[in-house]
Amino acid sequence: MYDRIVITGIGLTAPNGNNLEEYRKSLIEGRSGVQNFNVRYMGDVLAGVCDFQATKHQSRKEIRRGTRAGSISIYCANEALNDSALAFETTDKSMVGVYLGITEHGNVETENEVYNISQYGYDVKYWTHHHNPRTVANNPAGEVTLNLGITGPHYTLGGACAAGNIGLIHGAQMLRMREVDVALAGGVSESIHTFGIFASFKSQGALATHDDPTKASRPFDKARNGIVVSEGGCIYVLERLDDALKRGAKIYGELAGYAIGSDAYDFVLPSPEGQARCMRLALKKAKIAPSDIDILSTHATATPMGDVQECKALKEVFGDSKGVYVNNTKSFIGHAMGAAGALELAGNIPSFKDSMVHPTINVDNLDEECNIMNLVLNKPLQVDNIQYILNNSFGMLGINSAVIIKKYDE
Repeated sequence: MYDRIVITGIGLTAPNGNNLEEYRKSLIEGRSGVQNFNVRYMGDVLAGVCDFQATKHQSRKEIRRGTRAGSISIYCANEALNDSALAFETTDKSMVGVYLGITEHGNVETENEVYNISQYGYDVKYWTHHHNPRTVANNPAGEVTLNLGITGPHYTLGGACAAGNIGLIHGAQMLRMREVDVALAGGVSESIHTFGIFASFKSQGALATHDDPTKASRPFDKARNGIVVSEGGCIYVLERLDDALKRGAKIYGELAGYAIGSDAYDFVLPSPEGQARCMRLALKKAKIAPSDIDILSTHATATPMGDVQECKALKEVFGDSKGVYVNNTKSFIGHAMGAAGALELAGNIPSFKDSMVHPTINVDNLDEECNIMNLVLNKPLQVDNIQYILNNSFGMLGINSAVIIKKYDE
């Protein structure tokens, strides 16, 4: 028998909110977090920018020494622990693990250092001695352990844009293997601070443009023209159910099923067959039928082909299931890369209490190829009861992930 794994704390920063309450309110009220953002060599682009108080949990010296991804991680981890009401000061820190999904890490710091020494004739004596610890792949999770005195395992998990789900999945697996008693798990991204990601999407013809920044991210709309790159983070406190009950923790939801798979198809173009296979495996592990899902949170990034490919997969798995309501969070915040899956799941979790399905915004003219069952558009929908949420999160090189969270029933 698997241990039952539950969510007992959520800490996040998104372009439209710095805690779950603010974030959820923005999603219900239709408030975007996309704005103009100046990027080196490119000028103003459109991006999702977070505005959290880094000094709440770090000194200014620690912020200068570390990374933006580290600050995001530290903020979210501390907020998640505070939200969980876990007696962390008396918790065995060797039995706490940190598992954070990332899309990439180190590009920001490397670009900055190359630019800095370019101002001094490329003299490497001006290269910072902090560069190596800033750019090692485990940095964001490692910064959390330093901040919180955690001596248990820490990893970052490179899962492209599926990484937020993958961090949560790995945390649950480590709890079930009894490697840890508490897992801080989710995903983070500092991607907007590297010009390379914007330049690359622009060269691919996949960088969103719009006169109104708040309307730039528009999955499923016929006029969609690409991705809005965003930063952000979301970290969950995960515990075994028995431990959570023992301390009287509030429980946001229970992990019912999950899957990770690969398309083995293309560097960039997703495979509907691979995505469908991943969703079916998650449903099988949860021991439920497609029609049991109440909210299906899509990955759709607002690229012309990506949205269509996912919609093909959804039609294949869910057909015309009448009670499956479909939404998208990137329309509000853009694509938060490694944080996307974790943030998008968090935005839907309050539905277990308020039975509201937040919409996909900015859909003025629905693409006929994206006309799928029960797509909730432009305004929230009140429904009778939410029992299961399926969260899709897919990434380049054909990595797919799906997580199913169920309403906790005593």
